[in-house]
Amino acid sequence: MKSITALFLLFCFLVPSALAQLKFAFYGPSCHRTGSIISSVVAERFSRDPSITAALLRMQFHDCFVTGCDASLLIDPRPGRPSEKSTGPNASVRGYEVIDEIKRQLEVACPGIVSCADIVALATRDAIKLAGGPSFLIKTGRRDGLRSNPADVNLPGPTIPVSASIQAFAAKGMSVNDMVTLIGGGHSVGSIHCSLFQDRLNDPAMDRSLNAQLRNTCRAPNDPSVFLDQRTPFVVDNAIFGEMQRQRAVMRIDSNLAFDGATRGIVSSFAQSNSLFRQRFAQAMEKMGTIGVLTGRAGEIRRNCRVFNNGR
Repeated sequence: MKSITALFLLFCFLVPSALAQLKFAFYGPSCHRTGSIISSVVAERFSRDPSITAALLRMQFHDCFVTGCDASLLIDPRPGRPSEKSTGPNASVRGYEVIDEIKRQLEVACPGIVSCADIVALATRDAIKLAGGPSFLIKTGRRDGLRSNPADVNLPGPTIPVSASIQAFAAKGMSVNDMVTLIGGGHSVGSIHCSLFQDRLNDPAMDRSLNAQLRNTCRAPNDPSVFLDQRTPFVVDNAIFGEMQRQRAVMRIDSNLAFDGATRGIVSSFAQSNSLFRQRFAQAMEKMGTIGVLTGRAGEIRRNCRVFNNGR
């Protein structure tokens, strides 16, 4: 019991200490071009492919919700040494080439200074703004993790019950409001393969016209994808919350959020006010970006985001 208590107290002291070392304009003195390089690369990709916002949002969520926001998801698997990328939930994560290009340019401008974890956070923030979402500042100073193990991956799935989702987010220090905000905001620009929402197609409560439309799309070969937000699929806004209320949510978890007693009031408030959603989404993204961060001398600053510096 004494050892458990000691570990709990150590955690309580270490987490605030790590967060305290994050700060605004962390790279100002050491790499003042960080923001402009990241913004330029993301804007160029967005101009060709606006779906990159959804890709980067998913990447950051999948990274932060495993061992923390430490870029462990970016590590490539090697023969005999799988990584987080090797797991089923991460098989369809994309956008790594955007992070690679940002890192390449930053290593030319200021070698060994900017972490991959900060690149992911800043690139996602910039992509959200380009997609019509809120503009917000985030603190930087994250360092890159030294571990990427597929055994650590235990991410919430598309059919997770609301109560279990609340527990999963709470385990990361996120509130129910944070959960609804991030799920809805992330899904406002996302897409999903037909094989992952067959349960919703068999739900008699689902909007009939949408159900028929989705069934027709899903008859095509090769497991096609559909937009999660049928109204504004490339805009980070509150439209998806109204879709949830009208039984036009594609994913089971989205539908359940609108009718579960613990979350329906939050969904309703966001459906009525895009400004409220924007404010809360910015706050929730900032908060998610601090989960399990490494700072100070912990971890490393990778030279290549896909490989640990020692080549492991």
